[in-house]
Amino acid sequence: MGQRWTAFIARLFGAAPPAATDVASPKRLIVGLGNPGAEYDGTRHNVGFEVIDALADQLGERLREGKGNAMLAETRWRGRTFVIAKPLTYMNRSGQSVRALIRHYGLTPDNVLIVYDDLNLPVGTVRVRAKGSAGGHNGVQDIIDRMGGGFPRLRIGIGSNFGRGRQIKHVLGPFDDEERPLIDDAIARSKDAALTFITDGVVTTMNRFNKKG
Repeated sequence: MGQRWTAFIARLFGAAPPAATDVASPKRLIVGLGNPGAEYDGTRHNVGFEVIDALADQLGERLREGKGNAMLAETRWRGRTFVIAKPLTYMNRSGQSVRALIRHYGLTPDNVLIVYDDLNLPVGTVRVRAKGSAGGHNGVQDIIDRMGGGFPRLRIGIGSNFGRGRQIKHVLGPFDDEERPLIDDAIARSKDAALTFITDGVVTTMNRFNKKG
């Protein structure tokens, strides 16, 4: 009865009633990259998943399997509606999930923040960029191949302290006892950076969080 009355009044005065779907439509997407499966929990390559889990905890959300072959939650922060997601594709096929999510929610790449590990940064370093290359990261490369590189990204340093030919073992291995506190701090900062991206955009996020450490 209430909706019909609102529509009647709107027609009477020549105005269109507000579309409820517009209010609830997510405006941004945060995707953490990683590999699905318990055997990959806590590995360096899955630090993007850890950021999404930290966001879910803070926001009181439970991730559920949804569109785009991903675990996700539609949520709100300071009046902004957005989605957090962890692709269920393996890392090297991350672009399949990200592209499907963008299409489903009707977003543009500049409103999507990709969170992932980076060998080229010291352990625990957090860096935000508006766009760029894959930097050797296969998951990011797959996203670029499928939708271009014009998306913001948040990189978390995992270091490159490994011998020749041992890169795969490094990224798929767990953080050691000295690295873990640095990563825990980086995850907390990355969570805050992701929420700043939601409310203030990528430029403010870069200015606030691109610091040493």
